[in-house]
Amino acid sequence: MSPAPLPPLDPAFFDAAQTARAWPFEEARKLVKRLEKSGKGEALFETGYGPSGLPHIGTFGEVARTTMVRTAFRLLTRDEIPTRLICFSDDLDGMRKIPDNVPSKAAMEPHLQKPLTAVPDPWTNEYASFGDHNNAMLRRFLDTFGFSYEFASATDYYRSGKFDPVLMRAAERYDDIMKVMLPTLGAERQATYSPFLPISPISGRVLYVPMKEVDAKNGTVTFADEDGRDTTVPVTGGHVKMQWKPDFGMRWAALGVDFEMFGKDHQTNAPIYDRICEILGGKTPEHYVYELFLDAEGQKISKSKGNGLTIDEWLTYAGNESLGLYMFQKPRTAKRLHFDVIPRAVDEYFAHVASYQKQDTAARLENPAFHVHYGKVPEVDMPVTFALLLNLATASNPETPDVMWGYISAYAPGVSPQTHPHLDALVGYAIRYFRDFVQKSYRAPDDVERGALEALSEAFAALPDDATNETIQNAALDVARTIERYQDHTKKSPTGGPGVSVEFFQMLYSVLIGQERGPRFGSFAALYGIDNTRKLIEDALAGTFVKAG
Repeated sequence: MSPAPLPPLDPAFFDAAQTARAWPFEEARKLVKRLEKSGKGEALFETGYGPSGLPHIGTFGEVARTTMVRTAFRLLTRDEIPTRLICFSDDLDGMRKIPDNVPSKAAMEPHLQKPLTAVPDPWTNEYASFGDHNNAMLRRFLDTFGFSYEFASATDYYRSGKFDPVLMRAAERYDDIMKVMLPTLGAERQATYSPFLPISPISGRVLYVPMKEVDAKNGTVTFADEDGRDTTVPVTGGHVKMQWKPDFGMRWAALGVDFEMFGKDHQTNAPIYDRICEILGGKTPEHYVYELFLDAEGQKISKSKGNGLTIDEWLTYAGNESLGLYMFQKPRTAKRLHFDVIPRAVDEYFAHVASYQKQDTAARLENPAFHVHYGKVPEVDMPVTFALLLNLATASNPETPDVMWGYISAYAPGVSPQTHPHLDALVGYAIRYFRDFVQKSYRAPDDVERGALEALSEAFAALPDDATNETIQNAALDVARTIERYQDHTKKSPTGGPGVSVEFFQMLYSVLIGQERGPRFGSFAALYGIDNTRKLIEDALAGTFVKAG
């Protein structure tokens, strides 16, 4: 299957790209120098995937970030040097444990340690194997996001002979590989270690056994098979695979990989991958090591623990563009990946898109939206932020999007689901997020707060129905400035008096909406409506929310 065509680049960016500083350009610049030295006629990017489970959010991040670097490389080279991206599936790996999500674990027991492409598909009859099923899910996953890539299967590459020349070289240089690997292992593992993992002709399992003989001339290895008898198989044709660390370096040497990124958990092994690649006659690729994701408590995310977000969970509450932004920002900083980060990522994404339209060419190359969209940033009018929509949902308890759209249409006449489909999608996300995550925690106002709320309602009553965000915000500030508790003497009001502390707005959100914080209050009141906001104040003063809670 041919990869999806790469999107065309705008030549207007070529000159500005030469001095662009965003991290994908910094990485791509290393690749440009690499190819200038080698004279190689194309740049090969690679990402790896272990098909023992379904694609996850880290898979998206790795391919998305690599594609960002690929786009930057194309711009730096004025798109004159061909590029390829190989998504490599290590599907010849043995199935070391049975996944929890299969229909019958007992049915899978006889297939433990067999290559993933030799294990029957436990879910459907549609695919030839467990590995084929998960590979199909990977391709569907990548195609959904429009990535341009070439899929590569380890089973195919080993069995078709594509790796044979390098595997023969590995047999010739077996001792050199062992000298690299043995110092990294404990004494017990050293006694049985081999970089070659033969596939048993008897059982079909991937065997972790020592080699009794390595015949470099004939390209064979001899080992004790599961019945105890010595067995000799060629290292070529898919009769063996390599241990995962040597396999990394072997693959780089065999394919001529120029760039591969991986998580920090691989960082200590990178010198091993590099040395194996060099032993096998390859040139080590450029690396990019990214930090790992953390959960809400700051613990490393683990698929087995299930303590992180899945990609489906993110896309239930926001679009993939916001996830792309999350992946672009500070890849070398450990970041918490949990539901609370989604609203901010959404609003930051749309803020970057809005800024992009006003920027010159050079500034656009530094804008995260450029990299999220690989140079094709859409024009999007987003009159309401996601944070505002969440507060609107909290205040209005919508059963359907129509309720939300009633407020939006009154706030922004002429804006509708038809004219603003991105906003309509955001309304749906906001309702889902509100229903699943927003926890209301109202509190009763004290005497000072009651006085402030009564004064605020009176001030709002004097405003016209079409009062702007700014007018409403200023009316609220005028009320707060007269109350000592909310005066901030480190700030100055327009008349020279004290400014207003954030405590005032924190009080408004906690008493009126049951949230600790929110967007600019004037924007919320304008969207919700002055009369509706005054009704919120009336209900809060009557204790309606606290009683209901």
